[in-house]
Amino acid sequence: MVRPKNYWRLFEVHGIETEYMIVGRADRAVMPVADKLIAAACGRKAGGVDFAEAGWSKELALHLIEVKTLAPHPDLGYAAGLFARQVRRINELLAPLGGVLMPGGAHPLMNPAREAVLWPHEDREIYAAYDRIFGCSGHGWTNLQSVQLNLPFADDDEFARLHAAVRLVLPLLPALAAASPYFEGRFCGFLAGRLDYYRRNQVRVPAVAGHVIPERAFSRSAYQERILEPMYAAIAPWDPAGLLQEEWLNSRGAIARFDRMAIEIRLMDAQECPEADFAALALVTAAVRALVEERWISLNEQMAWPEERLESILLEVMREADTTVIRDAEYLRILGCPAKEMRALEVWRHLAESSLREPERARFREPLRVILERGPLARRMIQALGMQPSREDLVEMCRTLSACLAGNRLLLP
Repeated sequence: MVRPKNYWRLFEVHGIETEYMIVGRADRAVMPVADKLIAAACGRKAGGVDFAEAGWSKELALHLIEVKTLAPHPDLGYAAGLFARQVRRINELLAPLGGVLMPGGAHPLMNPAREAVLWPHEDREIYAAYDRIFGCSGHGWTNLQSVQLNLPFADDDEFARLHAAVRLVLPLLPALAAASPYFEGRFCGFLAGRLDYYRRNQVRVPAVAGHVIPERAFSRSAYQERILEPMYAAIAPWDPAGLLQEEWLNSRGAIARFDRMAIEIRLMDAQECPEADFAALALVTAAVRALVEERWISLNEQMAWPEERLESILLEVMREADTTVIRDAEYLRILGCPAKEMRALEVWRHLAESSLREPERARFREPLRVILERGPLARRMIQALGMQPSREDLVEMCRTLSACLAGNRLLLP
């Protein structure tokens, strides 16, 4: 593969996208006004608005807004501040509408059957196609907020190394970034409940999400042959107009975006503030880099891991997140852990000690301390509310999360 002009090499930059909920200040119910927010920002109806370094854009549901870097950035610390400034600006524009942003992987009280409103403006043909095929009235479509990390590659060799490493890290991500334990007022049985809905979203066409962990494809041609072409063929009978024959149809936990020469990691719930999100992103990037550098095992050994085995670990970590006991000793070995079994958060502590570089360690020292000692947002929500919270407790938690986001501070129950 020839490197296209202006594309980045491994770990030179990061592209970040974070989804936030718009909720009412009075009742904290979802508020479908993303179109009004964008219009207030740019003075016209639009699907998004771009500023100097960041942009805001629509999502499938009208109560969601995505904040993103306009161009990949080399400094996650700087980008964390950039996102905090976007949150303040959005909240200023939402105030006259009676709204405010709320973080987290899912709204703990939303009933999508009653409250979901799909984006009604441009691109609605694509959203209508999704709705017709899959039915987009459930939590897995309109009540899920993630942080997406785009890591670049310049050619087939870099793609192979990056894809092999990312596949191995994916199962551990909920231990670091689970933030969706409650749905419709109840504990859902998973700390990363968003991912349980996400993986079952498109069961009508299984090729779209596969095993969530991507197949062993380590070149552009192999990816096209093993993942994209089967997916396009599977969706074709449901999509006669060909609206969905695009890379973004792929719903695996990490997807190759050859249009931007990056792998997009999708399994991280949005945490309570940019400081928490970007601290987790720094640690994930460090772990992936260590594998790419073959710190513990060779590239060939990394490539050999089947997606089914990795998926089984992911399903366990989705449920218990940080306290999951990893009992696959060979999986622990590939991450440099000598023990035969370890709790998932202990694995992340090991990865932080062995992989984080000093600039990231110093910049995100405090949020990493909180996460690695007390667990991801979902764990801290459960510590505060328990397994059977009242509606009033959940409304108060929604207020607290909005305050954490506005103040760019972590939840400390």
